Amino acid sequence: MRHFMKLCAVIIAFIGFTAMQDGTKADFKFEKETHDFGKIAQGKPVSVDFVFTNVGEEPLIISNVESTCGCTVPKYTTNPVQKGGQGTITVTFNAAAVQPGFTKAVTIKSNARTPVKVLYIKGEVVASSSR
Repeated sequence: MRHFMKLCAVIIAFIGFTAMQDGTKADFKFEKETHDFGKIAQGKPVSVDFVFTNVGEEPLIISNVESTCGCTVPKYTTNPVQKGGQGTITVTFNAAAVQPGFTKAVTIKSNARTPVKVLYIKGEVVASSSR
């Protein structure tokens, strides 16, 4: 019985320690997670800045940002973002072809509490003379 009590105490301590570790991770809060460009003239690239704040306790490090196609190019803060600091992910969409409606995803990989985050851009590409 004594060994059982010691084992329970160790397990409870381990669970508590693990829970405390998760609370100290980096985490980001975006001002917005979706941007609607509305109508875009064909052949005119457009960009949006997704601004985020590190609301966690540890520095936030973005390891990669990927888009769903070559028409969407993300650029991002490569330096660690300290607690309370801000960073930016700039997404540029090349409106090369007329599209009645599009939605593109940009996937962020980081050391945040939620290690994979997805941002979205959407809009409609119209012929240049239609704008």
